[in-house]
Amino acid sequence: MNNKQILIYGAYGYTGELIARQAVAQGLKPILSGRSAAKLQPLANELGLPAIAVSLDDKETLVRTLQGVAAVIHCAGPFSATAEPMMHACIASGAHYQDITGEMAVYQQAHALDAEARAAGVVLCPGTGFDVIPTDCLAAALHKTMTSATHLTLGFDSDSGFSPGTAKTSIESLGVGSAVRRNGKIEVTPHAELTRKINFGRGEKFAVAIPWGDVATAYYTTEIPNIEVYIPMSPRRAKKMQRMNAFRWLLGMQWVQNWLKGKVEKTVRGPSENQRAEQKTWVWGEVRNDRRGERRVGRVVTANGYDVTVHGSLAVVQHLLGYHGEGGYFTPSRLCGAELVEKLPGSGSIEIGID
Repeated sequence: MNNKQILIYGAYGYTGELIARQAVAQGLKPILSGRSAAKLQPLANELGLPAIAVSLDDKETLVRTLQGVAAVIHCAGPFSATAEPMMHACIASGAHYQDITGEMAVYQQAHALDAEARAAGVVLCPGTGFDVIPTDCLAAALHKTMTSATHLTLGFDSDSGFSPGTAKTSIESLGVGSAVRRNGKIEVTPHAELTRKINFGRGEKFAVAIPWGDVATAYYTTEIPNIEVYIPMSPRRAKKMQRMNAFRWLLGMQWVQNWLKGKVEKTVRGPSENQRAEQKTWVWGEVRNDRRGERRVGRVVTANGYDVTVHGSLAVVQHLLGYHGEGGYFTPSRLCGAELVEKLPGSGSIEIGID
């Protein structure tokens, strides 16, 4: 790929706009794209960038738009609906694909397209933001210290607020439940069924398992067959989540989903720059081999989730602009190395010990 042009799709969304602005600050001149020309053009005019409005439903136009583009940063959710058509368009046009999703189904879709992407020489690397760079890199680093590990547990403690896109993704999981990996297979579990106490890095906290993307991606990175991901939650809120299990059938109905997502659009705006600057994230991980009685714990502190997403996605796209390796599906750590998270602004070093 000699042409070093990149395209940001969904550039007028909360996170897409942050990425577009930082890309310009780094000297890049991306093409801005998305469904709506009316929403796209003001940002393009302000940043002095080209803009192309195109629907993901218009496959032929989308493929033509990507001709000559070296890499796409896909920021338009919900990715359960938008990722697959963009991945197919990237494979057809020869553009590397990355996105900022945390949705497990998207990782599974990308993994299923591995052979097709490899044949086309195209990299598919979903999850190049806070979902899942920090946890994926920590998982890879932990696995390196214990290649015989049979269990991997990850988690993070963050004060970051939700953007509209992240809130909508969370709503989609309400009607499904949580998820873990057992003996190599993903299992759906009731909300807040699994709980434990974890010191993420600022004191021990009650925590619950959530359907985070690493249930898929960390397995692709490490092949550890048993994986869980946790976040801190008050016992009172966990009880509310458990009661919600009785209504999962209702929460999964399309009209309820649409109603809840409509409320998000009216009320959720995402954290301000000043709010983001004050927020950090404590990422924790544990590998075990119970048969041998072995255990290792790792931690890394990062900037807030949105800054990690902005700088992480641009670090990956810079890597892809100089990439000469094989195509196929990659997790962030498999593409860029476990040290990727340590290179991001606001991140510390991965520290691993027995506790």
